[in-house]
Order: sequence, then structure tokens, then C-alpha cells
Amino acid sequence: MSYMRGDLLAKTRKLVKGFAKAEPVWLKAMEKAPPATFPRAENKLRPISLPEDTYVNKFFQKHPDSKFEDAIRITGFDPPAARVFSWRVLELKEQGVSEEEAMAVADMEYRAERKAKKKAYARLKQIARLQGKRPPPNPYPSAIKEIQAEERKFVRDRFYNPQTLHIVDKLREDRAQEMIDRRR
Repeated sequence: MSYMRGDLLAKTRKLVKGFAKAEPVWLKAMEKAPPATFPRAENKLRPISLPEDTYVNKFFQKHPDSKFEDAIRITGFDPPAARVFSWRVLELKEQGVSEEEAMAVADMEYRAERKAKKKAYARLKQIARLQGKRPPPNPYPSAIKEIQAEERKFVRDRFYNPQTLHIVDKLREDRAQEMIDRRR
């Protein structure tokens, strides 16, 4: 029935009318009280664009590495750095500053914030070393390093997992057997 146009009621009517299907019990009741029909969108849906989107794109052109370092945290409440940058540019433009100057100021603030975060973490590590403790985990890690940290246990696991070692031994035996067969 997927090749026919219309809703369930129209499709069933066509099938019954063409003697392709016996009339179902519910057809008369459904004809008396048909289901609600919702209007369809005539054109393609337009993409949602926000006023700051142009500045977000300019930010990523200027700082392409920030896509990986300042990744969007779905579970976090802090907006991504690109959004904060663009909001700051829009705020400065509302105050009457030109676009170039607003972008320069927002860029300077972004760089200063990143530098302050790195400096704060370096100080935390220094304090931990002085106290003889392990340094704390980086509160501002890059997304790549977070992914690598998650994968590290699986990478190490392949060297010590008995099932993995059994598979590797089997592969070695198969390879050795192939080499013996080739020599014959």
C-alpha cells in the first residue's frame, strides 16, 4: 500500500473498490468519523538561522582548532566558545562599535580567557607537585584528549585480555600454516 497516495482511509477505499481487499469492519465507522488531517509543508523546510551564525562561522575560520578543543558539551550548561564570541560581537555592535573592532575585542577576550585557563591549570599542577600529590585532571581538556582517554583502556585491554590473546594466537597459527602450505 505504500505506492498509493493518501491516508489509510483513502488507500483502504481504493483497495476495497478495486476488489483487492475485503471490506474491513472498521471502514464504515471510520468513514462516518474520519481521523483529523494535518496540513503538510508545501515547500522544503528552511534551515534555522540565528543572528550570530555569521560570527560563529567567522570564529571557526579564525580558530579552526577550537572545533576540537572547545567541543560542544551536550550535557553541559556552558555555551560553546564560538557562541560566546558571537554574542559578544553582537553586544558590542549594539553599543555602536564597528564590526571589525567588535570582532577584534571579542577575539582578544577569547584569547585572554584561554590563556587564563591554561595558566590556572598550570598553577594547580604546580601546587599539587609541591604538596606531593598527583596533579588533578585538566578541567579544560580538549575533546581529542578526552576521546583518547576513553579509548586508552580499550587499547591497553587488547594486550592483556585472554580472549584477544587467544584470537591473536589463532591468527599466528593460521599464518604459520599458510606459510608452510606455500613452501610445499
